[in-house]
Amino acid sequence: MTGAAIEAAGDAMVTAELDKRYGANQVLTGARLTVRRGTVHALVGENGAGKSTLVKIVAGVVHGDGGTLAIAGKRVEVATWDRRAARAAGVGIVQQHGASAGTLSVVENAVLGVEPLRGPLIELGPAAEALRALGQRIGLPGEPWAAAERLPVGVAQRAEIIAALHHGAKPLILDEPTAVLTPIEVDGLLETLRKLAAGGTTIVLVTHKLDEVRAVADEVTVLRAGKTVTTFAANREAAPGDRLDVAAIARAMVGTDLPPPPPAAAPAADARIVLELAGVLVGGELQATDLRVRAGEIVGVAGVDGNGQRELALAIAGLVRVSGGAIRIADRPATQATPAARFALGLAHIPEDRQHGGLWLDATVADNLALGRSDITGRFRIDRARVQAHAGAQITELDIRPGDPAARVRSLSGGNQQKVVIGRELSRRGLSCVLAAQPTRGVDLGAVVRIHDRLRGAAAAGAGVLVISADLDELLALCHRIVVMLRGRIVGEREGAALREAGARSALGALMTGVEAA
Repeated sequence: MTGAAIEAAGDAMVTAELDKRYGANQVLTGARLTVRRGTVHALVGENGAGKSTLVKIVAGVVHGDGGTLAIAGKRVEVATWDRRAARAAGVGIVQQHGASAGTLSVVENAVLGVEPLRGPLIELGPAAEALRALGQRIGLPGEPWAAAERLPVGVAQRAEIIAALHHGAKPLILDEPTAVLTPIEVDGLLETLRKLAAGGTTIVLVTHKLDEVRAVADEVTVLRAGKTVTTFAANREAAPGDRLDVAAIARAMVGTDLPPPPPAAAPAADARIVLELAGVLVGGELQATDLRVRAGEIVGVAGVDGNGQRELALAIAGLVRVSGGAIRIADRPATQATPAARFALGLAHIPEDRQHGGLWLDATVADNLALGRSDITGRFRIDRARVQAHAGAQITELDIRPGDPAARVRSLSGGNQQKVVIGRELSRRGLSCVLAAQPTRGVDLGAVVRIHDRLRGAAAAGAGVLVISADLDELLALCHRIVVMLRGRIVGEREGAALREAGARSALGALMTGVEAA
């Protein structure tokens, strides 16, 4: 973007035209973004399109290799623009995987680098109360004194949003902020974003959820393969649901129309039970939980993040000590079994945090796809030819980008990292049960279709599938049955035709917030 072009964008809070390369991978090629002041600007595109890289350069998290960038009309030097300078210019960012120091409290993280001093001492009390009040005001309540490392992913993300707003971020960049919120909370956050924009805050929203884009965005920029495809402007005079053509946005993202999801085939009524929990307890977080999943069945677990879903997943995977009750996998006792023994019983595990629980970030795509897979690597020596062949097949089937088996997983976008986990776990032989926690968090529309197809395929092949997701729309599209967790207990269940009724989403949302218990 030329200097003249920047000056012409007089009402712009952000103007950018950026290049970025990681090794041989050209991530951004003249990617353009113009965000007007006091608007909500959505940034969409497939995984690997360059969205996160683009906003990280704007926020100073990574350095650009070339191009131009201006914040509030002031040109900055792309090669030296860093986080400190961006924060000083008012740029706030809440990243998809968070940036909090785990050993510090929420309030300590919020003031890190700008500590409030009273004489020689740091005074945190007023900041903590300000954070608490702000969270209550915008409908995202939190506990400022809680240790960040003890917070569920969604709660930690909300704490970062509150901290950024506390520091008066303009623009405020949000990467997948609604991934772990209930429908009611999502509606509340979107309303908050509109109010913030009306009050002068500029919002950049990175998301894959086009219903949110339609509800809140003034403009939408689409990236594909590191380049800006187009920008859509909302028609504010149209009815709210018609202000943006989401079908056109989806086509711009993937280059074609997405097929409608196939109807879920109901499992046989007498199908065998492949996963059973009877009175399972995990400390005070999971309370006497009973749950059964049959072969061929896809069961969803809905709930606000932090209501026992994480402990449920860890208990099934054998990654936390069960303090009571019993677990059976493939009709075999598994309560005391190691994770490896559970894999031998046919369990596949897609963890909620791919970076900390599912991947070896410094290893290659090929090696990550073969982790724990002696059927691929060989028992006594690594069969590199087989590892490479397996990697090639999964890269093709899931469209993992870049399509290089030797690429380091750390260099992949979050969505492509998730595809690596999916490819490894769902290609296991002899699957009896699939445990999928947040399987499409931070994943684009095309990848969602592929991942859902793989989960449906696992069920069709005879595995039971348990999907734990904060995305209620995902569960409604995918599952035969949905149970709702609240305060560590299963408080309700819907299945079959009841999930296709017009009021199903609202009914489940009410259960998730404790309005109804059934």
